[in-house]
Amino acid sequence: MTDAEPVLEVSGLRRAYGPVRAVDDVSFTLAGGASLGIVGESGSGKTTTARIVVGLERADAGRVLVGGRDRTAGGRGRAARLERARAVQMVFQDPYLSLDPRISVGAALREPLALHFPGRDHTARVAQLLDQVGLGARAAGSLPRQLSGGQRQRVAIARALAVEPAVLVLDEAVAALDVSVQAQILNLLGDIREQTGISYLFITHDLGVVRCVTDRVLVMRHGAVVESGPTDRVMSDPRHPYTRLLLDSVPRPGWDPRALAAARARLG
Repeated sequence: MTDAEPVLEVSGLRRAYGPVRAVDDVSFTLAGGASLGIVGESGSGKTTTARIVVGLERADAGRVLVGGRDRTAGGRGRAARLERARAVQMVFQDPYLSLDPRISVGAALREPLALHFPGRDHTARVAQLLDQVGLGARAAGSLPRQLSGGQRQRVAIARALAVEPAVLVLDEAVAALDVSVQAQILNLLGDIREQTGISYLFITHDLGVVRCVTDRVLVMRHGAVVESGPTDRVMSDPRHPYTRLLLDSVPRPGWDPRALAAARARLG
């Protein structure tokens, strides 16, 4: 875990949908150049937390600070909105749905560049981004349907990196990919973090991803954080029954789904 100053500070975050507390008093910090995983099953509140951090949803209470500036304040005007958008970018699970099928890869990368840095020639930057994610210059003329799933996710990552955000939020960003392609994308993300010093917030249900790419991890259940700490410690010596249940859910020799169901019933 890096000793850098926090680039992202989340405190007392709450979000309810009627009687359901999707996010219940969630707090954490993410240091510059670090990688934090938020793990939990469907309905744990991890994706809602991510969407609030990015600004796609509003919190009922709490604060999100990026570089010490309050993102929950909702500054007025186009310039303030663009500044908030530059600070935190998101990569979604399905790259095909996040890309416009009608426009080329090069055009998709030019869109955020033209929005945030108008009046410039972005040709060199587009080529640089494609090289950064392991795609050649020829990919600029391709449509999303002409690319593989892994290639499309590389384009989505390049587009998110285009405006040089401080934090990249990855919401199940490798879940839709084959295992071998997952490994390639995770290795790519590790290289990019090392080269740029960007911070990652990984939202995932996959404990393998957590082990591979995060320094610290939060475990969420029913909207609340039930355990947090260095990834190695949490994965090797879990202290909360729910964390142990998640680890026991990973199939391995001798794995017994009936025992897992009984443990889940005891947790409620």
